[in-house]
Amino acid sequence: MSNRLAEETSPYLLQHKDNPVAWQPWGPGALAEAQEREVPILLSVGYAACHWCHVMERESFEDEKTAAYMNEHFVPVKVDREERPDIDSIYMEAVQSITGQGGWPLTAFLDPQGVPFHGGTYFPPDTSRGMPSFMMVMEAVIKAWDEKRDEILAQSGDVRSRLGAVSLIGAPEGDLDPELPKRRAANLAEQADMDLGGFGPAPKFPPASALDFMLGQGETAAAGVTLDRMAAGGIFDQLAGGFARYSVDDRWLVPHFEKMLYDNALLARTYLRAWQTTGRDRYRWVAQKTLDWAMAEMLDPAGGFYASLDADSEGHEGLFYTWTPAEIEEALGQDAGEAIEAFGVTAEGHLEGRSVLHLPGGAPPDEIDPGLEELTDRLLAARSARIRPDLDDKVLSSWNSLMISALSEAGAVLGRTDYLEAAQRCADFIWNGMRSPQGNLLRTWRQGEARLNAYLEDHAFLLEALLDLYQACFDPVVFDRARAVAETMIDRFSDPARGGFFTTSHDHEELIARRKDVGDHPIPASSSSAALGLLRLAAMTGESAYRRKAEEVLKLLAPATSRQPAAFGHLLQALAFYHSGGAELAIAWPADADAEADRPGCAVPAAAEPLVAEARRRYRPNLVIAGGPDGSSTPPLMQDRTSLEGQPAAYVCQSFTCQAPVNDPAELGKELDALDQ
Repeated sequence: MSNRLAEETSPYLLQHKDNPVAWQPWGPGALAEAQEREVPILLSVGYAACHWCHVMERESFEDEKTAAYMNEHFVPVKVDREERPDIDSIYMEAVQSITGQGGWPLTAFLDPQGVPFHGGTYFPPDTSRGMPSFMMVMEAVIKAWDEKRDEILAQSGDVRSRLGAVSLIGAPEGDLDPELPKRRAANLAEQADMDLGGFGPAPKFPPASALDFMLGQGETAAAGVTLDRMAAGGIFDQLAGGFARYSVDDRWLVPHFEKMLYDNALLARTYLRAWQTTGRDRYRWVAQKTLDWAMAEMLDPAGGFYASLDADSEGHEGLFYTWTPAEIEEALGQDAGEAIEAFGVTAEGHLEGRSVLHLPGGAPPDEIDPGLEELTDRLLAARSARIRPDLDDKVLSSWNSLMISALSEAGAVLGRTDYLEAAQRCADFIWNGMRSPQGNLLRTWRQGEARLNAYLEDHAFLLEALLDLYQACFDPVVFDRARAVAETMIDRFSDPARGGFFTTSHDHEELIARRKDVGDHPIPASSSSAALGLLRLAAMTGESAYRRKAEEVLKLLAPATSRQPAAFGHLLQALAFYHSGGAELAIAWPADADAEADRPGCAVPAAAEPLVAEARRRYRPNLVIAGGPDGSSTPPLMQDRTSLEGQPAAYVCQSFTCQAPVNDPAELGKELDALDQ
């Protein structure tokens, strides 16, 4: 038996290719070997930026004795949870049901059919703090397998049923409650920590989708506390920009330092929307700082964005990002005192004697003052000489779609041509480089190779991304692509029996359960994203079939929002859009107008910009926007919309019934404001 990970493309799997463990990737070969040898599968799931995954590798998977035991008694299988979220979700739920907790690294013990019967997360090499050692756990599993195998195998059917239960839920009868979004927004405001931000105790994860929903429902005060605390905390990289994955404390001070693409795409958009809602320049600054970081550090030359930056460097978590007073003094000389005070650096530190840079006085309402910004630049230059955390350079279609959405929205609202160009290039990269020869979307790309079936989240996020990009640039080709993605999603992922969508396509590898995505975690639930994308598409096309398909999802999941509304932010956005009826705005300009756009690649003539800018002045989550020259018919919302007396004209519509056209931005603003009331 030998390690079989060397031919994989996942950086996480490649990290383990030299382990003495006989790892192999998930696949029918692993199941067949387990059945032939009549031994359990030891499934280990993690991701490249995971700190405790690295710890367990150093302590156990690089140990010859541990590896020998694993190889003799198990079929060891390694999975990158980011490449295979289907496998991760099944076995994470199983382990949580067995132990009451979950996380990564995920360690699950499966029978030869792939059914789990025991598991956990990180196991230490020696008994510690009441935790059994990894060897003790494995020996106990093998003892049970040898002595109670029949009992273990007899439980397989029950386990399968439990894991597949969510897919058996049918949509309740009756209409959706139109007051539910307002009630849930009030619930979230009541549950929000108005002192420290967030919605519960540590650890705290950035609740981007819930905050978006609250901003759209007018709960700006409660949302603002969380936004302010995160922006001032160590979870935000005060030097380079960008957010870490979560905070280990309740103050957003000490993060788990890995930087994930999805967090930063989502949070950049949330801060942008907060700026649109409140006018606070600090929020705009955070949004731009975050996107600028992603553009500088996470962009592949081919056009896609990398997955993550590791939490560790030189074997220590957060070493790259943390400071001592002496290091500040070395970098800044006589100016060190100002930075030490401004960023809360102490001799004691916050993590292993080192300080996490934060703003102890809270984030200011506007941008950092020029003097401190100059010191920040000098500290960043000094930090750049350190050994950097490892980069997970795979490109995931779903996470890249989230970044397309953020760049499109920010580029359009802020007039940043670089953001729009990056969004367009990334969308073209996915469309041209991450599809199979048959035209099916693929999940992952690295160094020129795209592979693995895409999931519902890949299709749903891409649908929303292409609609966002269309609304930024009004390119009919982009809209046609969005519509094609929607049709594929409906065709390949729909549940015709009970409604909604499965997370895997009809032609996907058969696993022990076929699941539906329910809550945000922390990326938006794919079912919720599919529903919102289809509702927006229905508003642009007038096709009720899209709205009915979205309604299936809303009816399936709306009851769940009562238990934990913060976990259903994206679904609540979709519900709010549904009950609003969706407002529509069509902007037409003369066909012979100056079509030279202020933003390269965006077909918006200068004469139409004031109307477009007015539509984007505020965060309007229930508004779709279409634009084009006279004679446009893509999307259908543009049909028969024409300019007015040789000037660009705006049509405010609902259910394709439009008010009289206007060409005055102030009048357009009044009409749009009236829809919000």
